[in-house]
Amino acid sequence: MRPPTRHYDYVTSGPDIYVDSFATIRREADLSGVPADAEKLAVRMIHGSGQVDLAADLVVHPRLVVAARAALEAGAPILCDATMVATGVTRSRLPRDNDVVCLLNDERVPALAQEWRTTRTAAAVSLWEPRLEGAVVAIGNAPTALFHLLEMVLDGGPRPAAIVGCPVGFIGAAESKQALIDLQIQHDLDIPYVTVRGRRGGSAMTSSALNALAQEQE
Repeated sequence: MRPPTRHYDYVTSGPDIYVDSFATIRREADLSGVPADAEKLAVRMIHGSGQVDLAADLVVHPRLVVAARAALEAGAPILCDATMVATGVTRSRLPRDNDVVCLLNDERVPALAQEWRTTRTAAAVSLWEPRLEGAVVAIGNAPTALFHLLEMVLDGGPRPAAIVGCPVGFIGAAESKQALIDLQIQHDLDIPYVTVRGRRGGSAMTSSALNALAQEQE
């Protein structure tokens, strides 16, 4: 086999692309508002979104990095709302070969969603309950999943060690993330988290955050 004729001038070295990408982010993004130990987290989330202005909308709990890394080092599972989030986790970065779990396709989900008149993604969150205490939660798709999780916690359910709460969309995304931000102020529940204000979010951004939390090395 032969490669196609080169018609464009572009970088083809994978390592060079990787290094130059992170250098560009650090050069263009204002990371001054990000906690010092979360700088690499912010850089990876920007890398996952392609938007350097994301830094201004990031909200990072001061204990997020410490809490999430401690949980993962202890072998805690990562509970994901969407298959794309789970797929985006780089397994080689996980410190204890941690389980990465998405129960969206569990056979119980459709009936629960219909009974509760909610989304399948939200219904699947209830199936996390046996493993939720001390877990790292990653919600990158459905605002209903984040609302459902917060309601479980408010009802006295298990508390995760950390929440990556970055659902995306136009209906409920901004509101669900604000509810996460307000959890401690309004309900005196202090759970470390990272989120991004507004409508932005998504699976790539969320899995990028998980990869940063799993390992310090950039």
